[in-house]
Parts: sequence; C-alpha cells; structure tokens
Amino acid sequence: MTLKQTAGPERAEAPGPDAGPAPRRGRPSHRLQRYGPAYAMLLPFALLFTVFLIYPLGRSFYYSLTDFNGIKAPEFVGFDNFTELFRGDDRFHKAIWNTLKYVVFSVVLTIALGLVLAVAFKTTSMRDRLMRTILFLPSVSAGVGVILVWRWIFMVDSWGLGNTVVRFFGGENRAWLAEPAVSIPVLVAMAVWGGAGYAMVLFVAGINAIPDELYEQASIDGASKGRQFWHITLPLLRPVLVFVIITSTIGAFQIFEPVYLLWRRSASIVGGPLDSALTIVPYLYDMGFNRFQLGYASAIAWVLFLIIFLVTLVQLRVTKTFKEFEK
Repeated sequence: MTLKQTAGPERAEAPGPDAGPAPRRGRPSHRLQRYGPAYAMLLPFALLFTVFLIYPLGRSFYYSLTDFNGIKAPEFVGFDNFTELFRGDDRFHKAIWNTLKYVVFSVVLTIALGLVLAVAFKTTSMRDRLMRTILFLPSVSAGVGVILVWRWIFMVDSWGLGNTVVRFFGGENRAWLAEPAVSIPVLVAMAVWGGAGYAMVLFVAGINAIPDELYEQASIDGASKGRQFWHITLPLLRPVLVFVIITSTIGAFQIFEPVYLLWRRSASIVGGPLDSALTIVPYLYDMGFNRFQLGYASAIAWVLFLIIFLVTLVQLRVTKTFKEFEK
C-alpha cells in the first residue's frame, strides 16, 4: 500500500505585473462629472481674466510693433519703436537714469528706516503701539491729497512751508521745484515718508514671529544686541525682507502721481525742469496721451515690464544664493 502525501492548502499568489490588463483611466464623461462644477465656478474668473488682462496685454504688444496714433489704422513697423528707444531717444535715456536713481535711493532708505523703526517699536506696550499707528498713517493716507500737501511745502510763494522755515532762519525764498538738483531728492523724501511706516509694520510682524528663546540663549552666550541683530534677526527676517524689497522696487519703478502733480504746469510739460524729474511712466504718459504716439508708448510699457521682471528675478536669485551659501 502506497502512502500518499497530502499537500497543504495552496497559497494564493499575487498577480505579477503582466497578470492582467492595466486598469482603465476614468472616462472623459466621468472626469467631467467630477471636475465639472469646479470648472464652471472658475469660468467667470477665467473669462474676466482673459477679457481684461490677457487680451489687453496682447493688443498692447501688437501696438508696440506698430506706428499708431489712435486715429489712423496701426501700421506695422516691427521692432522699430524699440530700436528708436534705445538708440536715439535721449528723453527715454534720461527717464531710465532718473528712475534708477529714484528706485535705488527710495528703496534702500525706506527699508533701512522701516527696519530701524521696527526694532525701536516692536513691543506691545502702549507707547510702541501708538508710535506704530502714527508712523503707519502716511501709508494709508489719500495719495493725491498727500502730494498736494508736499506741493504746498515746496511752493515758491512766501506762504509755502519750506520757504517759511527758510525765512525764519534768515534765508530767502527758493524756487524748490524749479531747481533740477532738488527734483529726485524731493521724490525720494516723499517715498520714504510714505513707505517707511508700511515697511515697519511688516518688519514688526516678522520680528515678533522669531522665538524669544533664541535671543535668551544668545544673551546667555554673551552675544551683544548688535550680534543678535545680525546673526538672529536679519537671517530669520529674510522672507519678509525679500517681500518688502520686491514690492517696494516694483512700486518705485511705476512712480507717476508725484511727478505728474508736482511739476505739471501745462499739457505740454511733464517731467520737471530740464526733465530732471522725468521717470518712465510719466514719459509713457507724455508720449501716449500728449503726443498720441500710442505704438511708441506701448513699447515703453513693455520695456518697463521687462526691466521690472529682470530686476525681480535678480533679487530672487541673489536671495537664494545667500540662503544656499549660509547652509
């Protein structure tokens, strides 16, 4: 008699990668049923975005390649407008140089003063909260009204505040806004006065988010206040600092209202004495709406966009490089 060995229960084997066909992806009808409500909710925004942003941008770029005065049909000229800007337009070169000076001085001084004020008034005491409120008020004041106040300050007449102070100290009246050397300093002073409080509020929020334990440990190790600021506050404040630098730079490149309201005396004068206050956006306005060279003005707008885009990329790249270097 032969003994038969009985085998145990067979184990179910997991199917291999080639055991069967791959599962089918959801059919288009199923995807539409699943994501249709979301697409429907996004459709109004996408429509408005296309009509009021994408289409105007496309038309603006097309006009930058044409000779267009708003009356006759645009005449395609290729990149002649851009060539004329960089090769033969001295006013544009002057506007670029004035804008760069204004951006550098206004952004640097605004951030430096905002950081100093943030360190000085960072606590939750009544005194610091009151000072932050007072210093922040210029940032939320009506822009046109503030500019007119500054215009009154620098009036050449005897009732202007600047000349009143000068006469109080024995001086004579000065035509502040008629002096080319004063134009950029006046614009920078206005920008710092109006923007330092805004930067201060952002820096205060960033500083208060830094853990107090870091400062306590640094104090125990004998670090001075200056070393704590350079080695703790500034490195941990970098995200806020980058945000303030980028937004301040973009806003400074687009300065228009102060130049327009302080120095405009007639329809044909934009940019102050000898174009000493002429920046890119007022020059764009002058070419587009005073001289009706709309194609040329569109080219100026695109050059401004490229400058802001490249400057922002450089700032982000420099910040990333410093961050990688510290690691």
